[in-house]
Amino acid sequence: MKKVLFALAIAGMFGFVACNNNKPAEEPVADTTIEVVAEEEVVDENAVENMVEEVVTDAVEAVVAE
Repeated sequence: MKKVLFALAIAGMFGFVACNNNKPAEEPVADTTIEVVAEEEVVDENAVENMVEEVVTDAVEAVVAE
């Protein structure tokens, strides 16, 4: 009886493997072109200097206030 069940199990495995043996066709890849545009970043030096001065004056005021 074990031999019969083993044979049926083997046959069932082959049956399941054969069910979905169709491979989908690969679609051709479309050629795409990517354009990279570089942007220049403009930094206002006066704004940076003003920010530094504000930070320094705030720090000095905090030290003097203590």
